Amino acid sequence: MRIASQVLFLWTMAKRILILDDDKDILYFCSIISEELGLEVETSNTTEDIVSQVQAKSPDIILLDNWMPGPGGLKSIALLKGDVRFKHIPIIFFSANNDFDKIAQNSQADVYLKKPFDVTELEQVILKQLNL
Repeated sequence: MRIASQVLFLWTMAKRILILDDDKDILYFCSIISEELGLEVETSNTTEDIVSQVQAKSPDIILLDNWMPGPGGLKSIALLKGDVRFKHIPIIFFSANNDFDKIAQNSQADVYLKKPFDVTELEQVILKQLNL
C-alpha cells in the first residue's frame, strides 16, 4: 500500500487545486484531503476577481462553494467556462443549499457535491476529474 501511495503522490505532485470557500473549516478540511492526495493547494475565501485568481494560480482543478462573497459559485462557473483559457479546468461545485440539486444541474460544473460530503467521495471525484 505504501508503494501505491508513493506512486499516486508522484502522479499528482505537479497538479494544483484551487479551493474556494468562505468557511475556514471547509477550506482547511479540503486542503488536508488534497494535500494527502499529493496536490499543491491554493485557497481563497472569495470569488471576487475569480478570473484573475485562476489566471494567477493556474489550477488543474477547482473546488468551488456556491454561496461566496463576490459573484458566487454559479456566476463564477459561467465566467470560467465561458473563457477559452479556463473552460477545460474541471470544476467541482458544492453547497449545503436545500435546492442545490436543481441549482447544480443548471450550472456548467463538471461535478457537484452536496455538503456535508464524504471524504472518500471527495477524493474519488478529485482523482477522477484529474484522470488519475
